[in-house]
Amino acid sequence: MPSVSVLLLRACLALLASPIYLLAFLGIWEPFCRKVFFPFLLDKICVTHDKKSKKHKQELFRNLPDFRGPSGQLRLLEIGTGAGSNFQFYPAGCRVTCTDINPNFQQSLSKNMKKNQHLQYEQFLVAAAEDLGQVPSGSVDAVVCTLVLCSVHSVSSTLREVLRVLRPGGAFYFLEHVAAEHSSWRYFWQQVCYPTWKLVFAGCCLTRELWKNLEEAKFSELKIQHISVAMPWMPIEPHIVGYGVK
Repeated sequence: MPSVSVLLLRACLALLASPIYLLAFLGIWEPFCRKVFFPFLLDKICVTHDKKSKKHKQELFRNLPDFRGPSGQLRLLEIGTGAGSNFQFYPAGCRVTCTDINPNFQQSLSKNMKKNQHLQYEQFLVAAAEDLGQVPSGSVDAVVCTLVLCSVHSVSSTLREVLRVLRPGGAFYFLEHVAAEHSSWRYFWQQVCYPTWKLVFAGCCLTRELWKNLEEAKFSELKIQHISVAMPWMPIEPHIVGYGVK
């Protein structure tokens, strides 16, 4: 149960964001957020986050070629592709299937596809991370998911789908923001911001301990590193980065 001070500050933040809460109550906010506000906001935030996380992504994706299939090609599925900011890190000739529950990133996605013509783009699927039924079981060599597990409805269901679509020996790559240490001021502010942040940022949860979900999933090998990606005025500094092998 959150402390009284957390609840009081939550109420103050909700008061400041009361127009958004009103629009949500009227059923206007969610469609507007998905179609206009969130793609616009994410595009701006990603510019900063990409700069801060670039070295971590370069290191993370460095061994992607090691997971090429028997044919010599790398078949990669990205969950929550968004604007396609990860394309620059994928090896030449990689065959990429993009998925996202929100189809409203077309402009930025097309721009990044044109900038990264070293890749082969297979298809774009509008699909929730928990239901990748359009992707055959065991059909991909690698699955990538960055800043997505914070907002899926079920992390465990998403990881089950990841393991289903991966071939044996394939790898799941992730970079996600997570809950801070419970005794820290950062975690206090994550708790304060939680309800309003989740509403404004299309379901993004600030306090998920995603490393626990990954440890519980049935990966034969799992490498997780806790890192810091400092974002100005945003409560998402603690991150985890790594990969798991099926």
